[in-house]
Amino acid sequence: MARISGVDLPQDKMAKISLRYLYGVGPKLALDICAELGIPPDKKIKDLNEEEVARINVLIDRKYVVEGSLRRQVMQNIQRLKNTRSYRGIRHIKSLPVRGQQTQSNARTRKGKKKTVAGKKSVKAMR
Repeated sequence: MARISGVDLPQDKMAKISLRYLYGVGPKLALDICAELGIPPDKKIKDLNEEEVARINVLIDRKYVVEGSLRRQVMQNIQRLKNTRSYRGIRHIKSLPVRGQQTQSNARTRKGKKKTVAGKKSVKAMR
């Protein structure tokens, strides 16, 4: 079982795909890690020996910020924006889109399920 940075990686997938299961490791970084250690990106994780898994662990711990420490860093950055009451911080507080997206007709992912507001009753035209 290959356990890297506290995460069990899928055994039947290629190294370049399995490494992406780590938070903070994307396609390019996965390929860079494989290239730096001389591991073929198409080699499956179950075919790696203990020494290769240990080298991957050491490299990731030494050179990259991943998993818990990266999550903590992101949360601290968001908290700093909220504390300084910046525009982006206020958008985070109100659970609205932070990066300038429109909100009149979209933004359901960020705003959550639609909340119906009682509207003004329509007045029928008097004849």
